[in-house]
Amino acid sequence: MAVPSASPLFLRETEIRRGIELLHFGYSHLHRGIDAALERIGLGRAHHRALYFIARKPDLTVSELLATLGITKQSLGRVLNELGARGLVETRTGREDRRQRLLRLTAAGRALETELFDALRERLSAAYGEAGYGAVGGFWQVLEGLVPAEERGRIEVLRKG
Repeated sequence: MAVPSASPLFLRETEIRRGIELLHFGYSHLHRGIDAALERIGLGRAHHRALYFIARKPDLTVSELLATLGITKQSLGRVLNELGARGLVETRTGREDRRQRLLRLTAAGRALETELFDALRERLSAAYGEAGYGAVGGFWQVLEGLVPAEERGRIEVLRKG
């Protein structure tokens, strides 16, 4: 499939709108592959995002997850309560600061997150393969450019594992 190239004047409204539309449809279709699996067990995308980031950084604090997801404390509380009640996430008290709540996936939580990740990996790998190796780095740069400089440290922490 031939991909239309961007105009040398890539900051024109047409190119900006195309980028916004492609981000919307790309993200939407990437996650549609796991929506049915989540729905079957009565969970949604907010639950998946929490599972994903807890899996990426075991012992993540509730405040770190709150900042990463950019949702309200009330929304996160609801999501974490549901995940905890289903035996997917466990909460422990911090070692140095007893007020901290550290989050970790249970074995069942890890299994579910792995299943969901595998479905996302399949779709994203296919798209990367179609675009070609050279396009992947540029794609990452554009996405990283959308993240404010003061928040890019979160990406780096995840990248380093």
